[in-house]
Amino acid sequence: MLCVFDVNETLLDVAGLDATIGGPELRREWFGLVIHTALTVTASGGYRDFAGIAGQAATEIAARHGREIDLAKVGEGLRSLPAHPDVEEGLTKLREAGHDVVALTNSPLATAEAQLTNSGLAKLFDRIFSAEQVGRLKPAPEPYRQVLEAYGVEPGDAVMIAAHDWDIAGAQAAGLRTALFARPGVRPLPGSPEPTYTISALPELAELL
Repeated sequence: MLCVFDVNETLLDVAGLDATIGGPELRREWFGLVIHTALTVTASGGYRDFAGIAGQAATEIAARHGREIDLAKVGEGLRSLPAHPDVEEGLTKLREAGHDVVALTNSPLATAEAQLTNSGLAKLFDRIFSAEQVGRLKPAPEPYRQVLEAYGVEPGDAVMIAAHDWDIAGAQAAGLRTALFARPGVRPLPGSPEPTYTISALPELAELL
């Protein structure tokens, strides 16, 4: 099975940016604005650099709360996010079971490579893909298709693993199997088809596959 992983929040703990953004509440507000912007751009047929969206959203949230933000520190923080505790074990189990393991993120490729290297996870991935390479952000179909085409597999032979309902919905629309990573507060998108699998910790996935 080709296991395709989202990166931010799914593998890496975005709470690592709390101190830089201004605490958990502002960090959640910021990340929500990042995703809202990315979805709006994608739904309207456009493309914008995801790192640029993140920086602009940080500036906006800081302005809303009368704060100043150092965008260089935001970028540095994004590239240095820690992995969630269950991730390394889960990825190792998948590889030992013979599955191909790749990453697919909206972040620019250079950012994704730095993130996975700095978190110590890069060695556990066969390849890293970015939506930047096709000029369309997830959940548009093009990012998912580029991974399928690179490996020459049918959609049903790949599973998208993400802690985002919108990412699961995009992968489902592209025909992939899906695994919703139900981290705290994560729920399926109302009215959407059920994900193929639902997991609360990554080591569970190897058993399900």
